[in-house]
Amino acid sequence: MATPFVHRVFHPTDFSEASERAFAHALAIALGRQATLTIMNASKGFEGADWTRFPSIVKTLERWGMLEKGSDRAQVFERFKMKVKKVGIDAGAPVDAILEYLANNPTDLVVMATEGREGIPRVLRESVAERVGRASGVRTLFVPAEGKGFISSDDGSLALKRILVPVAETPDPDDAAEIATRAAETLGDHPVTIHVLHVGEKMPPVVLPESEAWTWEQSTRSGDPVEGILAAAKELDSDLIVMTTDGRDVLIDAFRGSHTERVVRGAPCPLVAIPIPKD
Repeated sequence: MATPFVHRVFHPTDFSEASERAFAHALAIALGRQATLTIMNASKGFEGADWTRFPSIVKTLERWGMLEKGSDRAQVFERFKMKVKKVGIDAGAPVDAILEYLANNPTDLVVMATEGREGIPRVLRESVAERVGRASGVRTLFVPAEGKGFISSDDGSLALKRILVPVAETPDPDDAAEIATRAAETLGDHPVTIHVLHVGEKMPPVVLPESEAWTWEQSTRSGDPVEGILAAAKELDSDLIVMTTDGRDVLIDAFRGSHTERVVRGAPCPLVAIPIPKD
């Protein structure tokens, strides 16, 4: 089964509006788990003045009504038991810099902004988030630049009511179900509905822990797995998708991307990918 949801959160930012949405999710998760939050920018020519562009933890918490105006950084740890670290690197290849940092500084969850790129040639549409998510081997929360999120950047309010968990016989679906329950418990607007979906004839066996914080639904449908998952996410008005992935599934996916990557590009809400080694 999966390890505890998170103790260390890592958020790479390019200071864009999309990254601001992802930052709100990273901060809320770190607050909920009293975790260490590392915010990193890897860009060519990073200089000292760039530090002022990093999102402010204190100002954000003041805006969310969780700190009084004029608070200082020390109160973040005193009040919320959350540690914050900011890292800036002069790097011409951001993906390589991020992966090197993760290799030397293990983390439990990467939170990144991404954009839907379906319909664009593969060589052009692969995002930094996809490349980091695939190569790092770390659980990654992809927050779409457009569409819904379950954390408001404006006031920090939570809107996690419906979680979609697509499952297959492999990778092991139990890890996805457990992560969904942890998300529901920590961040959910209780009771959260967790919908387990299998695109195929027979639902594989899945362990579904019981709690007053969530309820379970199950369904199957036929057709293409990616199209089925995206259709279900829209029909159910899902706030979060939780998927396990073992990388690329068949030869053609070397050109199109894995099922998870293809869902990321079209997802109407954030998606957390849980890597499961094929062996």
